[in-house]
Amino acid sequence: MRLIASLLAVAATFSVAAPATAQTKLKWAHVYETSEPFHTQSVWAAEEIKKRTNGKFDITVYPASSLGKETDINQGLQLGTVDMIISGLSFAARSYPRIGVGYYPFTFTDGDHLVRWSKSPAFRELADGYEKKSGGVHITAMTYYGARQTTSNKPITDCPSMKGLKIRVPDVPAYMAMPKACGANPTPIAFAEVYLALENGTVDAEENPLPTIEAKKFYEVQKYIILTSHIVDAVATQIAPHVWNKLSDEEKKIFTEVTLEAAARGTAEVQKREAELVEVFKKRGLKVTEVDRSGFQKAVLEKVPMESMGYDKKDWDKIQALK
Repeated sequence: MRLIASLLAVAATFSVAAPATAQTKLKWAHVYETSEPFHTQSVWAAEEIKKRTNGKFDITVYPASSLGKETDINQGLQLGTVDMIISGLSFAARSYPRIGVGYYPFTFTDGDHLVRWSKSPAFRELADGYEKKSGGVHITAMTYYGARQTTSNKPITDCPSMKGLKIRVPDVPAYMAMPKACGANPTPIAFAEVYLALENGTVDAEENPLPTIEAKKFYEVQKYIILTSHIVDAVATQIAPHVWNKLSDEEKKIFTEVTLEAAARGTAEVQKREAELVEVFKKRGLKVTEVDRSGFQKAVLEKVPMESMGYDKKDWDKIQALK
């Protein structure tokens, strides 16, 4: 009997010493290359969250559309197939149009202006509205993606010179606005398929920030870079409701603080590289040209007003007040 009692005491000791909660494995997906800060900073954040939660959350980051195209991973937040993503707010705007106001052409002056908005009550109001509309998808941070420029195999000097141009854009009204206003033929193609579409002539042009043009090697299949800077872009770190709603207040604080820090680090990297790339592309033989952006902006305002995309002018005015 004494032996049995001793064994039971030992078992109880081990039971008390066992971890209170099992490790939670999470999938973090995005469409960007492993060389880009959107990936490297996500990997850093995943490790930092694991460290700050004493190993409770084991997060694996899946880059370069390995868990699906951008539409797929956004849907995955609802379906439970992914737990966290980095993605443009243009996809969030499909269910909550107001949050897409930041993608309206010529809204921000630069990346710093965009970051100020992302940390403002005006943005949080929109993020909360999206969270309610989406069934609980929570945005923790925004990373500057870059000013979108136009690349082409045909010269572009002004808005009218884009007439008839086959240009790849994301399947989002805000991205189509400038090409459409200038008479181009905007053609939605999945991000992972753009290089091939340019190479085989399915489209003659595309538009993306300079660091993305470098990372995806679009410069290999394009001749011209036109500095239209028509949209100052960002991507959002988002957490699925089936994860966010189960986090304790302390865990929510950790996820938020870490992803905000990762976003700030990523933003600084993008801004630094963006400043360097004009000369890099010139040395690679591309013709890089400045254009008068006012003509492009005027065409957009006249032909594709923001109200036509479901944006609220009051939200746009709040952004302008942050200049």
